[in-house]
Amino acid sequence: MIGCGGTLGFAWTVAALTAVEDALDWDTRTAEVLVGTSAGAEIASALGCGRSPADLLAAVRGERGADPVLHTHVRTHPGPLPPVPLPALPGAGLVTAALRGRVSPGSGLVGLLPRGRGDAHWLRRFGAALTDGRPWPDATETWLVAADTRTGRRVPFGAPGSPETDLGTALAASWAIPGWFPPVRIGGRSYLDGGAVSPTSADLLAPLGLDEVVIVAPMSTSGGAPATGLSRLERMLRRWMTRTVDREERILRAAGCRVVRVEPGAEELAAMGANFMDPRPLPAVLDASLRTAPGRVERALERSVAA
Repeated sequence: MIGCGGTLGFAWTVAALTAVEDALDWDTRTAEVLVGTSAGAEIASALGCGRSPADLLAAVRGERGADPVLHTHVRTHPGPLPPVPLPALPGAGLVTAALRGRVSPGSGLVGLLPRGRGDAHWLRRFGAALTDGRPWPDATETWLVAADTRTGRRVPFGAPGSPETDLGTALAASWAIPGWFPPVRIGGRSYLDGGAVSPTSADLLAPLGLDEVVIVAPMSTSGGAPATGLSRLERMLRRWMTRTVDREERILRAAGCRVVRVEPGAEELAAMGANFMDPRPLPAVLDASLRTAPGRVERALERSVAA
């Protein structure tokens, strides 16, 4: 499970996955199911199409000889701030869903954000380049999560029974941040960023009867982290997302899964700052994440055994 997290969460996740592979002596590309949301959908798509965390790390670092598809993608960015949105509420259905108890109050508030005007074509191009013209990766199960704007129901595109679409369109849907990007139409319905309902949607795996689930969650932090200034607003969002991941972890454990949950701490969050879409702190975030990730993963493994 790879959660949402924007540009900086993407960099942190690459470092975290590298540490996960080292600690478990495991190729993440061989997971029975790869599930990604928003920025996590980019990484899950890359893994599902045969790229490794090492390939992703080389691209983020800008190393010579990095995979050209990944290199081109990480050098393309929608900007640190969204365009002026349109006066419409495409996620209003989330408000109704929250009032009926189908989604959290936080998701209901997200539904009040206006219609974004961002351009997601860089995601569509990325999906097409990864699959080399095929509609979907065929090496492993790859699910990209988006949320139905009318009901708040999370849909894992690529999973059995979900509407059919191509990888680039599913990426755009999973990345359709309310207020930043417009909803994406698939199968006659509109979808927003799956992170509007859950940062990881880890509970979607509970019915599969898996022995172990690894959750890599850039937008949750157990125990909280100090903040000043605008970062306090980010921490409010993070607390809501942390509670959501807490609940999903309990669901997985109740289903008999061992859960390894990796998330950033105070040092990485201090490097990120208030705006997880701002690419300027990326070198500092990557440096802090590579330094702290092995310890974070080690502690996550200890907790997974103790729980």
